[in-house]
Amino acid sequence: MRKILVIGAGRSATVLIDYLLKLSKAENWTLTLADRSVELAQQKIGTASNAKAIAFDVNDATKCAQLVQGSDIVVSMLPASMHTKVAEACIVHQKNMVTASYISDEMRALDEKAKAAGVTIMNEIGVDPGIDHLSAMKVLDNIKDQGGKMLQFESFTGGLVAPESDNNPWNYKFTWNPRNVVLAGNGGAVKFIQEGKYKYIPYHQLFRRTEIITIDDYGRFEGYANRDSLKYREAYHLEDIPTIYRGTLRRPGFCRAWDVFVKLGLTDDSYKLENSEEMTYREFINTFLAYNPHDSVELKLMHYLKIDQDDEIMEKLKWLGIFDNTVVGLKNASPAEILLHILEQKWQLDPQDKDMIVMYHKFGFELNGKQRQITSSMVVKGEDQSHTAMAKTVGLPVGICTKLILNGEISTPGVHLPLAKEVYTPILEELAVNGIEFQEKEEAYIGY
Repeated sequence: MRKILVIGAGRSATVLIDYLLKLSKAENWTLTLADRSVELAQQKIGTASNAKAIAFDVNDATKCAQLVQGSDIVVSMLPASMHTKVAEACIVHQKNMVTASYISDEMRALDEKAKAAGVTIMNEIGVDPGIDHLSAMKVLDNIKDQGGKMLQFESFTGGLVAPESDNNPWNYKFTWNPRNVVLAGNGGAVKFIQEGKYKYIPYHQLFRRTEIITIDDYGRFEGYANRDSLKYREAYHLEDIPTIYRGTLRRPGFCRAWDVFVKLGLTDDSYKLENSEEMTYREFINTFLAYNPHDSVELKLMHYLKIDQDDEIMEKLKWLGIFDNTVVGLKNASPAEILLHILEQKWQLDPQDKDMIVMYHKFGFELNGKQRQITSSMVVKGEDQSHTAMAKTVGLPVGICTKLILNGEISTPGVHLPLAKEVYTPILEELAVNGIEFQEKEEAYIGY
């Protein structure tokens, strides 16, 4: 029996666990699911006879080494900052490893040690990062193989609420880590290149610099820039491309309304507010507005941000309840923590709701003297609160990659991203069988 160790039994691991258990008898696998909460781990594996749940703290180095040594492959579904501890144990005991998270500098620094130990460590094999890499490299390699020259690459992904569950004026609900949504873009200016010119968008401008994207059968979305697009030039072998841009998708109108929170300073997590526990939502908003004992909070906000009274932004803000006299109830909270608390009351998925993952790529290129473009899009809906679109698009590629490594179909040692044909071809093929596939359309190039 081949032994798989999965560390972390959170929401994104549900479909992964189901996939591994489904194939376990045919593939001769046993599964150990380790989590801080053995009850949660046991719930995820149910009554499966070839799986067991154990309590585990990744900070217990001795226990970590024992578990890794007793396994044939390790899948880490822990928070990104914890992967390196597991990877170091995998290298010592010569065990392969898979994780869905962004590759960190600490993980990248283990590349030579992993190669020397003959260990494959695959990172960024979830949805974004993950499926975005697989689908982009498939098209990019195909264009390159035909002798084409890349002119433009854009890539957008959004975790959204499915249309049938979309029942609020923001057209949005939390489908992944809410804190990350609140802090999105807070890490400094985003970077990209447009028509050969380096471009930077500082945080205070980020949510007003958007572009509209239309996806067949699902309508219009707006995209805002995400992180550092420039680092993908080397990873995707696009060092000379004139335009490269990565972004996040929301429904139209979301970014303009979210910009209110940015401009007020409500997404700042760097300091604590005095008396935050007894403050009301209305007082929280008023804290960031100029003093005027005669004007209402609403009027001061509209005046400061030049918002008309009948603007749909005010409908969105009032729906959230930010002008209500509800008590915050959080001690020593930062502005971002209070904003998150308010949003969590309104943006949670209801039990019957479904989420949706939307991904969109645009490839501009020149081939045989003609300029063309390919658009590629993927839409995946969740089934229920356990088998969400997020869990499916993270868990399935992780599970498929784990299988391929165990079966020797992916075997190159080192710390990797899923950019090679030996990785993306079989994974994309199996994802398509499971209903996760891209619709491609080629047409005349229209530029940025």
